[in-house]
Amino acid sequence: QVQLVESGGGLVQAGGSLTLSCAASGSIFRINAMGWYRQAPGKQRELVATITSGGSTNYADSVKDRFTVSRDNAKNTVTLQMNNLKPDDTAVYSCNAAIVTPRDYRVAYPYWGQGTQVTVSS
Repeated sequence: QVQLVESGGGLVQAGGSLTLSCAASGSIFRINAMGWYRQAPGKQRELVATITSGGSTNYADSVKDRFTVSRDNAKNTVTLQMNNLKPDDTAVYSCNAAIVTPRDYRVAYPYWGQGTQVTVSS
């Protein structure tokens, strides 16, 4: 059983900052890529940022130079530091991880957190 638990969402004014954290727990052999996605009302879910186990990162153009993704491989955590937030960043943010479990060492399955609301007021 694997769980991803997020924390850190909330309400912030435009220009402010928030930090989201996600911790993976359970029967984990290895975690490959981890990342954050978001879904605003009436829109499709979109990638925000990803990070590989080696630390390579990828960002959506809309958040480059404002958001920073990082991870702690020893603690199985991934963090999203969000600066200079804009009203368009308002969404439910979900953590995602590709995890290999003892059930099948050949495959990394995607796991999702429950989501955390981020609301940016203008």
